[in-house]
Amino acid sequence: MTAAPLIDPFQRAISYLRVSVTDRCDFRCTYCMAEHMTFLPKADLLTLEELDRLCSAFVRLGVQKLRVTGGEPLVRKGILTFFEAMARHLDSGALKELTLTTNGSQLSRFAQPLADLGIKRVNVSLDTLDPGKFAQITRWGRLPQVLDGIAAARAAGLRVKINAVALKGFNEDEQFALTDWCAAEGHDLTWIEVMPMGEIEPARLDQYWSLKDLRRRYEERFTVTDLTERTGGPARYVRLEETGQRIGFITPLTHNFCESCNRVRLTCTGELYMCLGQEDMADLRAPLRASPEDEAVEQAIRAAIARKPKGHDFDYSRRGVSGQMTRHMSHTGG
Repeated sequence: MTAAPLIDPFQRAISYLRVSVTDRCDFRCTYCMAEHMTFLPKADLLTLEELDRLCSAFVRLGVQKLRVTGGEPLVRKGILTFFEAMARHLDSGALKELTLTTNGSQLSRFAQPLADLGIKRVNVSLDTLDPGKFAQITRWGRLPQVLDGIAAARAAGLRVKINAVALKGFNEDEQFALTDWCAAEGHDLTWIEVMPMGEIEPARLDQYWSLKDLRRRYEERFTVTDLTERTGGPARYVRLEETGQRIGFITPLTHNFCESCNRVRLTCTGELYMCLGQEDMADLRAPLRASPEDEAVEQAIRAAIARKPKGHDFDYSRRGVSGQMTRHMSHTGG
C-alpha cells in the first residue's frame, strides 16, 4: 500500500526534503557563519544510518526530491555511504532526484563517485571570480580549488548550477562577469538575496542588495523574458534572449515565494524545520531512537507537516531587519 502523501494546512504537497548532514564547513563565509564557530558535538549528530532511516521515511511519504546540504556536506566522514543508501531510492523510482549543494572545495574528489551513483546535477555556491575577494568572503577558501572541483563535475557529466549571493558593495561589479563566465562554461546561474540568518558581522542591511535592482541592470543590457518553468525550488527564472541563458532569482525579501512552497528542512540533529524563516521545529531524533520501527517517526513527520506555516516573515526596512533567525544557515542547511 502507498502511504498517504504529506499535505500541509494550505493544501501544498510536500515533495522536497533538504537534509543537512553536518553543520561543519571548511569555509567561513561572512554571510553564513562567524569566523570562530562553535560546532555541534559530534555525538549530537544523527549517524548516517539514522539519516538513512529518516530520509527513507520521507520518501515513503511522498518526497520525490532530496537535496543534501550542510554546512559543507562533503566534509562529513563517510558521506558516500549515505549517497549510496539514497541511490537505492533512485533505482526503485521512488526518488526522482538526488542532488546536493556544495561549496565545491571537495568536488575534485567526489564528482565522479557521485555521478556513478546517479546524481545528475549539483549546485555550487560561488559569489565571485576574483581570488582575493573569494578569500575575503570565504575567509578560508581558495578559488582555484573550487574551480578545479567545478571542472571535475563537468568532466563527470554533472550539470552545474552556480548559486551567487547578491552582496552590496562586494559583487555588484561582477554581475556581468559571473553571467558571462557561466554562459561560456554552460552553467545556469541563480542569484540569491542575503537572508537574515544568524547573528554575525557585518550587519545584514550593509550586505543587502535587492534583486529588483540586479534584474533592472540585466534589462538595461538584455531582452529579459520571464519563464514559467520551475524546478521544485523557490527560484523564478528568466531568459536573456540575446544569449539564450537562463538566470534564476531567489527573492525571499523582495518577493515572497511561499505560496508554492513544497519543501521542509531536516537538520543533522534530527530537527525538522517546516519553514526556513520560522523558529518552529519538530524533534524527529527522539521517536527515531525510541524504537527500531518507523511508525512513531512517520506520525511525528505528519504532525509536523500539519503545523507548516503559510510563509516566512523575512523583511528589511530602512531601520532594521525583521523576521531575523538567531540560528545560522549552516545549522538549518542551505
